[in-house]
Amino acid sequence: MAKAAMNDLLKKRMTASQQASELQASDQAYEKLFREAPPPGEVQIRSLPLDKLVPFFTADIGFRPYSPAQLQAFAEQLNEEGLLVRIIVRPTTPKGSYEILAGHNRANAAKLAGWDVIPTEIVEADDARAIVIATSTNLIQRQNLSVVERGKAYRALLDAKNRHGQWYIDRDDETFGENRQKFDAAEKEVLLERGRQRYNARKLVAEFFGVTEYEIRKAVKLTLLIPPLQDILETSPKRLNLACADLMADYDMASQEAFIEICSIEGYQINKAAMQHIVRKCPPPTADRQAVYAAWREVRDAAEKRMMAPPKKISFNRKRFAPYLEGLGSDQEIEALFLEFLRERTKNV
Repeated sequence: MAKAAMNDLLKKRMTASQQASELQASDQAYEKLFREAPPPGEVQIRSLPLDKLVPFFTADIGFRPYSPAQLQAFAEQLNEEGLLVRIIVRPTTPKGSYEILAGHNRANAAKLAGWDVIPTEIVEADDARAIVIATSTNLIQRQNLSVVERGKAYRALLDAKNRHGQWYIDRDDETFGENRQKFDAAEKEVLLERGRQRYNARKLVAEFFGVTEYEIRKAVKLTLLIPPLQDILETSPKRLNLACADLMADYDMASQEAFIEICSIEGYQINKAAMQHIVRKCPPPTADRQAVYAAWREVRDAAEKRMMAPPKKISFNRKRFAPYLEGLGSDQEIEALFLEFLRERTKNV
């Protein structure tokens, strides 16, 4: 077989493997999270007009699109090699449009390349399966995702799992109305069950994606930051580190506004000690903006005073004094002699 033909065959095999792996990985994630196979449904393979596709809107999964430079390079690659892996979509309303579940960057690059249609896999998927498809392949394949992007994806999966288990919470049980004591006991059990579900969902997500529950909790917590702080954390980590961002996420949205200006000061990075001081002075979840600024200025003023204060220790270059130190004994004895010298020298000053 000619080398060109062999290369073409290998590319086709690799493409088929990649195509199968996207749905396969998402279905495996679905089974792991929901403890059941995804609802059966026929998969259609069709080329669809790009103007009939809409971005994923079922949940905020947080993935940032490619940069203009990355998208331009991808568009050039599409025109040279074609689309190696079809995008995955599902029908939506209004009829005739389709929601992109996997392949937003592929669709955007195809538009930039001047394409009118794009090869797709059309799946029948409820919201839970749609969220799993939209998040799982990105979480598995894209190693450069930011902690906020991962947090939003994890949160979407956990929310889908909790909604999927609503029959535990919202079941229509006539015994609830028979007497209040039974209702209270059932209500407590519902709350306990809800807590168990949240814990189990986090555990299942952690196991499937090979991360710890602690990593998921921390990443999800950072999604509570307001968008400007998320942007600073993702694009300028030197101005806002993870430890400080974690403490800021304890505040409500209005209170977080105070931290935008603090983090936007050129050449300044807020540190954990400063944030801990602010937390002590202005406990979350709600804090007055001016009180936050005042607490922050206290930390800055204290830091400046420490910088201006003379050092607690005086140090000398031992080599310069070496000829005079022989036979003088220990460092403590040398220090005593130096103090005696200073006292004599400054006696009449």
